[in-house]
Amino acid sequence: MNNLHAAPELAPYHDEPAQLPSGAPGKNGVLRLGFERRGDRTILAELFRQAPLLVQRALYWDEAMPGLACVFIVTTSGGLLQGDRHALRVRLGEHAQAHLTTQSATRIQQMDANYATQTQDIVLQDGAYLEFLPEPVIPYRRSRYLARTQVSLPESATALYAEIILPGRRYHNDGELFGYDLFSSALRVTRPDGRELFAEKFVIEPGRFPVDGCAVMGGFDVVANVVLLTSAARAERVIDQIPATSTMTGPAVAGASRLPNGAGLIYRVLGTDSEPVRAVVRDFWSLVRRETAGAPLPPPFRWR
Repeated sequence: MNNLHAAPELAPYHDEPAQLPSGAPGKNGVLRLGFERRGDRTILAELFRQAPLLVQRALYWDEAMPGLACVFIVTTSGGLLQGDRHALRVRLGEHAQAHLTTQSATRIQQMDANYATQTQDIVLQDGAYLEFLPEPVIPYRRSRYLARTQVSLPESATALYAEIILPGRRYHNDGELFGYDLFSSALRVTRPDGRELFAEKFVIEPGRFPVDGCAVMGGFDVVANVVLLTSAARAERVIDQIPATSTMTGPAVAGASRLPNGAGLIYRVLGTDSEPVRAVVRDFWSLVRRETAGAPLPPPFRWR
C-alpha cells in the first residue's frame, strides 16, 4: 500500500485543502487492535488509538457466542473529511473470535479539495474467526474516497467482510444521488506465506461513467459487496444453501460466486434502498455464522 496516493484515479485531486493540510494532526487517524484467546473468551489484548478513530473496550453481548469480543469503531470527527488519512490494523491470534462494526454509517463529507483515504490491514492466525461488518458508507456530493484492504489468513481461519455503499443522501438536495466524484475500493487476500489468493478493485466515478445503466446498477441504488474467506469445504456448505435469484425485480437481488484458489465466496447484493440490502446481507451472515461457527445470530438491535 506504499503507492496508495499514486493511484491513477486520484490524479485530479492532489490539491491541498485551504484549511488543514492532508494528513495533519486530527486528520491522521490510526487504530491498532489485537485480539487473543484467553480460556473461553477472546480479549482485546492490544489497543492503540489516535484521533479521530476511537475504540473503548470489547463487549460480550452475543449469548450464542459468549466468548466473542464485540467492538465498535467510533469516528469522533463525524465522518471522513477532505485530507483525512485513516489506517486500521487488526490482528487475531490463534482461535480468537471477534466481531467488528462501526457506531453508525460512515459519512464521506462534501469536498472542495483533495480526498480521503482509509487503509485496513487484517491478519488472522490459525482457527481465528472474524466478522467485520461496518454500517453502510454514504458518499456525499463531490466527495472523493479511496479504500485499500489487505487480508492475510490461513485456510483454517474464517473472515466475513462486507461493504454496503449507498448512493448519497437520498432526501437531502437534488444532485445528491450518485453525485460523488470518486469511490475507489480494493481488496487483496493472501496466505501467511505471501501467496496471493485473489485481488479485486472497483472504481466508481458517476460524473465520468454513469452507473445507472444495464450491467452496472441497472435501476438499483444500493450495492453490498460481501466476502467470505474460509476453507473450500465450508464455502461449499454455504453456497449450497444460497437460493438462486431468478428475476431482477423486487427490492433486492443477490448472487454468490466462488473465489479463486479456494479462498471462499463473494456475495453481491443490489437493492432499491438500504434496508432490503441489509436484510439480505444479514441472512447471508446468519448462514455463514451457522456453517462456520456453529452458532445462530442474536436478534437485531431494536434501533435497526
